[in-house]
Amino acid sequence: MVGAGQFSSCFIPLLRAHPGVREVVLCEQVPGRLQSTADRFGISRRYADYTEVLRARDIDAVALFTQRWLHGPMAVAALRAGKHVYSSVPAAVTLEELHELVETVGQTGLNYMLGETSLYYPSRLFCLEKWAVGELGRFVYGEGEYLHDMANGFYEAFAYSGGPEWKETASFPPMLYPTHSVSMVLSVTGARMTSVSCLGQEDVQDDGVFDAAISRWGNVHSNQTALFRTSDGGMVRINEFRRIGVSDAWMLDPQTRAWQHHPGSGRCVRVSLMGTKGAFEEQCNGAVWATPGLGARSVEPLLACGTEVRQSQGMEHVDERLLGDFCKGFAPIHRPYREKLPEAYAGLPNGHEGSHQFLMHEFVTSCLERRLPACSVWDAARYNAPGIVAHASALREGERLPVPDFGAGPA
Repeated sequence: MVGAGQFSSCFIPLLRAHPGVREVVLCEQVPGRLQSTADRFGISRRYADYTEVLRARDIDAVALFTQRWLHGPMAVAALRAGKHVYSSVPAAVTLEELHELVETVGQTGLNYMLGETSLYYPSRLFCLEKWAVGELGRFVYGEGEYLHDMANGFYEAFAYSGGPEWKETASFPPMLYPTHSVSMVLSVTGARMTSVSCLGQEDVQDDGVFDAAISRWGNVHSNQTALFRTSDGGMVRINEFRRIGVSDAWMLDPQTRAWQHHPGSGRCVRVSLMGTKGAFEEQCNGAVWATPGLGARSVEPLLACGTEVRQSQGMEHVDERLLGDFCKGFAPIHRPYREKLPEAYAGLPNGHEGSHQFLMHEFVTSCLERRLPACSVWDAARYNAPGIVAHASALREGERLPVPDFGAGPA
């Protein structure tokens, strides 16, 4: 486990409990954080230097939970050191990094999996099931959105991971973090984005974030919206907003210390898919499935994750506005998928619409079985590249630009 931040603490218990994992070691360059996290989870082997992890011959795989802009180079280094890689999103922040990553996986034959939580979100699973039996028909139009206001726990998260100069990187361009929203659409249809026109909104809030003079990327856009053409002839709109009046609100019950979802809150990750035979629409207050002649019906009971969750071990440093999402459990639609999870996972922490347990199990088993994981490097490039090109388009006031094809990988 590389990185002892807020997010990695959600996954350490899952790796330690998995029957396919012999030992979990921890790497973290902040000394106090390394010691406290390792002590909390009973991890004996500890590294302060990533290069030492890469040199250790008995370490088979690394799970990268570091800052967003470090993932690509760190993944390539691990692959070249002979280790499988699980990476938090995004996979990379430039097309050059993506090309190098795809090439390195192809050369080494090792496993690379992008830990895209959206692939196990109830709404995506619902759309995938409808698509598989042809009930959507031909793809016409899709929407993917990641709506996360900075005030909804992001200031605190960036400060925790970024240190004294955190505002320099809190300005991360929205479209460079596109995989949640893009994957919700493309993972269902199997298509790819071929071209894009994107617009950005210049930030006006005077808090030092999205300030060109401070931003590592010179970024002034807090919100970006893009329109894509897809390889199957369809159209997709992607919204990446960081100043937006929508929240995924959870409230702490002061008596039970349990987290409960506020019924009036929105969802920060959404998908809508429209085909020639049916349509799925997801908005703030629910989701509906519509077909000609039968109208629209709510499918919310099938998709709603548990409304009460317990605080997970190691979540002490997570802002309260993020904690509920970090600990969110399963939905009814997850039931058949849960049958594949190891028994040891029963009662362990979960989060992000019930995705955490699925992600860890898929990575471990794909390595042991020597097969492509659910979100391979080719999938990662397909979800990541559109956002990188979209950001470039936004800097050119919406100029339509081509999105490169990284291929589909081995069959």
